Amino acid sequence: MSNEVFTQLVDAHYAPLYRFALSLARNSSDAGDLVQQTFFIWATKGQSLREAAKAKSWLFTTLYREFLRGRRRDARATSIEDLPPGEQDIAAEDVDRVARLDAATVMTALQSVDEVFRAPLTLFYLEDLSYQEIAEALDVPIGTIMSRLSRGKAQLRAVLAREESSARTKVVSFPIAKGGSQS
Repeated sequence: MSNEVFTQLVDAHYAPLYRFALSLARNSSDAGDLVQQTFFIWATKGQSLREAAKAKSWLFTTLYREFLRGRRRDARATSIEDLPPGEQDIAAEDVDRVARLDAATVMTALQSVDEVFRAPLTLFYLEDLSYQEIAEALDVPIGTIMSRLSRGKAQLRAVLAREESSARTKVVSFPIAKGGSQS
């Protein structure tokens, strides 16, 4: 592979891969390491890819697998069995509430969602991958992706609702002292 082709590949996919890595790793240095490792693997094994059109999917899959490998190595992997029991789907938010959200608030809330759900949410909403592409990237059945997206949306809604309720200012009335004046 020529340096020019590799540079074009990096230019085209670095930002989306970094955003995905950041959503998984939750810190910029680990995200940068994941992206760098992904491009290193591409440089050493990418020529084996038969269809150039699948490079994006291959890169996301490789990054996710590297993330999981690191998590297993650190013995901090989250599994679907670790989910809290009785998780309920939350009703959709109204339009005014959604309009008040800003990107920073949503990205912060996304970091609170369990990793098993955060990865599909990030790939679906931030990287515009289809269910099938996400299933291939994460190496899970498409039905699992649909389920994880649904549960992830519910967790994200719950986090955003908590953020919104804690952001509201509450008026506390103070009792008037006997014989005193209210000022």
